Amino acid sequence: MADLINLLGPLAPLAWILLGIVAIVVPVLLGVAYLTYYERKVMSAMQRRQGPALVGPFGLLQPIADGLKLLGKEWIIPSGANPVVFLFAPFLTFFLSLVAWAVMPFGAGLVLADINVGILYLYAISSLGVYGLIMSGWASNSRYAFLGGLRSAAQMVSYEVSMGLIMCTVLLCVGSFNLTKIVLAQQTVWFALPLFPMFVTYFISILAETNRHPFDLPEGESELVGGFFTEYSSMNFACFMLGEYANMIMMSSIAVTLFLGGWLPPFNFWIFAPIVQLVPGPIWFGLKIALVLFFFIWARAALPRYRYDQLMRLGWKVFLPMCLVWLVLTAGVLEIFGWLPKTGM
Repeated sequence: MADLINLLGPLAPLAWILLGIVAIVVPVLLGVAYLTYYERKVMSAMQRRQGPALVGPFGLLQPIADGLKLLGKEWIIPSGANPVVFLFAPFLTFFLSLVAWAVMPFGAGLVLADINVGILYLYAISSLGVYGLIMSGWASNSRYAFLGGLRSAAQMVSYEVSMGLIMCTVLLCVGSFNLTKIVLAQQTVWFALPLFPMFVTYFISILAETNRHPFDLPEGESELVGGFFTEYSSMNFACFMLGEYANMIMMSSIAVTLFLGGWLPPFNFWIFAPIVQLVPGPIWFGLKIALVLFFFIWARAALPRYRYDQLMRLGWKVFLPMCLVWLVLTAGVLEIFGWLPKTGM
């Protein structure tokens, strides 16, 4: 290893960065592929169906077969569409779903860029995700797709306000924007317990943020055919799907980091301490993400879709006032009991 580093010379830091990017992107892409399998299996169990079972042992090769099928389909661009924007939009959505992982800590010291404003970086990247949907709806030259893109913009704005206030509540308890410090602040108790209403609100908000059921109004098959990706096919359509599932994993990882202790083990006390220490932090991190994703799937299998006016009312008239009140209440309690953190960013 030392000989390799000496051989690379000044390029060694760049090589380590590229290696770190590959080490993050490859597991994320595999996770996205098998999240589709996980979703279909969980929903089939809830609805007493079999799910994928024929392609490979236990149907484990079904995601690969689906990818190969989409890869082999013809690319179609509508005659009235803007071809540059039409083709760029799905890749922008997919790209933004990957770059957010740069600041996510998978374990103690396992982070590509441990910046002091990590939470702001994540919030900014998640806000940019709507651009791909708006661009796809506009460039398709279709009223159905355009209405789906506009719905996405309104929906994301409505729920990102509440998400920002929820993040501020967590930051009050930590005193830092650094994601690693947020995780380490939960060594005594996970924030999901003292901030349980905010945890539930955040989970519902990320359902809306990722356009997932029961808030999948931008796709609205009954009235918008398929929403913003009505005119897409082949790998363009696949990029939207990859971006959606990658965003689900990303939002779940943020929820785990903010409220469920990140890579910290769940039972780090008494007789459990020696046992849980044998399990690496990234494994606990992945298991917690899988738990949050299970609730994503459960919501899709069990709940009816909201009307659009109900979606807007929930975001602006329920979540926004509640998050503001809880933010002020949290600040007051921390100030009264002298628990406000004194550390900087």
